[in-house]
Amino acid sequence: MAANYSVSVVEHFAGLPDPRMERTRLPELLDVLVIATCAVLCSAASWEDVAEFGRSKFDWLKRFLKLPNGIPAHDTVNRVFGRLDAQALQECFLSWMRAVREEIGVQHIAIDGKTRRRSFDRASAKSALHLVSAWATANHLMLGQVAVDAKSNEITAIPKLLHLLDVSGAIVTIDAMGCQKESAAQIREGGGD
Repeated sequence: MAANYSVSVVEHFAGLPDPRMERTRLPELLDVLVIATCAVLCSAASWEDVAEFGRSKFDWLKRFLKLPNGIPAHDTVNRVFGRLDAQALQECFLSWMRAVREEIGVQHIAIDGKTRRRSFDRASAKSALHLVSAWATANHLMLGQVAVDAKSNEITAIPKLLHLLDVSGAIVTIDAMGCQKESAAQIREGGGD
């Protein structure tokens, strides 16, 4: 029997620690998270886009967010996300995605790796960011992502991603590189095909 999850963003992000000093906690952390999440779902690609989305949707956002000082500026959003504990944010987000998945049902999960465009930095000799992502194809929903270690490939990242996902009842597809016996066994153990 499937668990009954609440899809409330508030419930899933309430435990996320706010890294800001008490006197700098305006805007509300949840307000920033919800605005950024909605903006990204609507194709925002920069912090400026997030702030612009917030300003353009202020009346709608005000219906369910506190917004004590209005929509936060793009540099405020940038600073907040820059200080958040990335692991804790990922855990909250994945918890929310599991609840959404439970609510809408996911039948096909596509797992694939991509190199993030323009993510390399020649000046500091950092290689491009390569991510392995799980995508609910029918729902157009990103279920999770894991970065590939710099000196590795997708084969080592896929089991980490599968560990984060609930694949029960889903058909999981992976390209040829990711088709490993261990990954297949992990999917079957999780109740997927």
